[in-house]
Amino acid sequence: MSYISDNLLPNEKVFFTARVHPMIFLSPVLAFIVTVFLFILSLNEKDASVLICLFLFLLFYSILLGIRATIMMLTTEFGVTNRRIIAKSGFIRRQTIEIFLSKIESVSVYQSILGRIFNYGTVTVIGTGGTKGSFQGIANPIETRKKIYQMIEIYTQSQQEAKEKSVEA
Repeated sequence: MSYISDNLLPNEKVFFTARVHPMIFLSPVLAFIVTVFLFILSLNEKDASVLICLFLFLLFYSILLGIRATIMMLTTEFGVTNRRIIAKSGFIRRQTIEIFLSKIESVSVYQSILGRIFNYGTVTVIGTGGTKGSFQGIANPIETRKKIYQMIEIYTQSQQEAKEKSVEA
């Protein structure tokens, strides 16, 4: 089971979920390409001890980057329900945030040039009282922000209708 589905309140339903974009694997892939290039260069050198040491270091580094990206891909969850935003990232160092829709002040999106080209970015949710959650590498961040605001609007309307019904009764 996922963190989001395990932590739903009674009568709470998931409206939208976002995922991490595969571009988080760009750094490990580039590091691995440089590593392979260094290995090929070291084959042509007579005294390649420095290049081999650099190759081994970069190989280890690219593997670590790949593991980090895989963990991020597998452990990040971001969902919008009919009552709140629920998000979790991390495995050993876990960050969770749960903000009720009525307590959200703003949702911002940051996209780099590559993020704009490949449609990924950082979504930051700020709640009343300064609660802040930032989630990097989210696919379709503009659409995610739009879905959050749509759900806030639906939630606000349902709360107003409930108040009007209670006043009439």
